[in-house]
Amino acid sequence: MRLVVVLGVLACALVLPSLAAGGRWASVGFEPLPDGTEAGATWTPTIFVKQHGITPLAGLQPVVMIEAVGSGSSTKYLATAGSEAGEYEADVVFPSTGSWRVRILSGFGESQVTYGPFAIGPAAADGGTSQLPLVGGLAAAAIAFVGAIGLVATRRSRRLTPASG
Repeated sequence: MRLVVVLGVLACALVLPSLAAGGRWASVGFEPLPDGTEAGATWTPTIFVKQHGITPLAGLQPVVMIEAVGSGSSTKYLATAGSEAGEYEADVVFPSTGSWRVRILSGFGESQVTYGPFAIGPAAADGGTSQLPLVGGLAAAAIAFVGAIGLVATRRSRRLTPASG
């Protein structure tokens, strides 16, 4: 009987620590990607940390680390809690153009993830203003124009179709 008790205690001593350690991982993700971010501009990713990929983890302080490919040195940015549990935000500035890697340390156990490389481009020559609103406006106008032509063509074809009797 003592042998059974000793073996049971030994089994628990070996199994329980591994079970406890098994719960110390989390999935880490972020959006948006930094591709197209200009050097010197602030990129603010929303970071998502979920225990076992399911349960949002609040009360952490993730760290965003950026490293220029081939440089061997990195810069750290602390993230702060976002509006939802398990969401965090960091204000990250890529100091120069080139290829960069992003590593996020979740703040929960050893969970971390590395993404990249991402292309960071030069600052806009016009002081940082983008042509995106102009392009977006032109695209919206083109879509409206095509829609109007389609509407006119549909009405015209209905008038030309003989009535069935």
